[in-house]
Amino acid sequence: MAVYKKTYRPYDGALTASWSRFLVIPRYAFEDMRKSRFLTIFFLASFIYPLIAALIIYVQHNASALALLGVQNANRLISINATFFLNFLGWQSMLALFMAAFVGPGQVSPDLANNALSLYLARPFSRVEYVLGKMWILIALTSLMTWVPGLLLFALQAYLEDGWTWLQNNTNLAWGLFLGSWVWILLLALLALALSAWVKWKPAAGALMFGVFFVMAGFGVAVNSVQRTNWGHLLNISALIGSIWVQLFGADPKVNNGGAFFRMPSGQELPLWSCWMALLALSGICLYMLSRKIRGAEVVR
Repeated sequence: MAVYKKTYRPYDGALTASWSRFLVIPRYAFEDMRKSRFLTIFFLASFIYPLIAALIIYVQHNASALALLGVQNANRLISINATFFLNFLGWQSMLALFMAAFVGPGQVSPDLANNALSLYLARPFSRVEYVLGKMWILIALTSLMTWVPGLLLFALQAYLEDGWTWLQNNTNLAWGLFLGSWVWILLLALLALALSAWVKWKPAAGALMFGVFFVMAGFGVAVNSVQRTNWGHLLNISALIGSIWVQLFGADPKVNNGGAFFRMPSGQELPLWSCWMALLALSGICLYMLSRKIRGAEVVR
């Protein structure tokens, strides 16, 4: 446009609030993810276990349904307690790991491979907002798979039980579901983005996520066998998460050692402070890896 025509006018419309600018990234990312039939089917299939758990809770409180099924003393078969919700959280968290392994590696690596970070950061958009926008994709998906259905099951149990009394006596279960899920979700999101930033080939980054969890756990077992110690479990992320869940749920460590897929071996428990320190150290490493890669310009030597 020729300047002498003086037809240019600056944009005078409404501006997006600075606190919500990072939501622009997940908005377009979700539109692209909906085009993947595999991710859509996998996400919908992740709600099968919550539906089964809800059916168990309902049937247990429905006398006519129990009579129809010919089940007597159902309370002795399945108890809706900390073990029930720990197993639910463990199963759903494992599915969240698969979701993060599929979705996470494709978040940062394409921007780095195509030198697109400078286009993001050239706008009123900070590095922190960029990382938050990429993390929000994983946070939203894994939240819908973990603590959201977990709290709905908790509310259903409270409604069908004796209402307010059961709710007051089991508040620790709700807090355990919520806080335990967020510990796992934040760790998954940071690890997925860090690996995506350093490994630009998406299949390799996804495989490396499973390697961090399973290969390191096997290496920790080898350390325990050779050194005759239990400190090798510091490399077993799932065992660390399971120990923290037991604390957050207020469960008895002599009865519960974690949820499904997230259990510390019985008799080999580590101090809780060491579990928290190990997870904080891993999160710090992921943040450092992101800070080294998420830059507006890259210097190539």
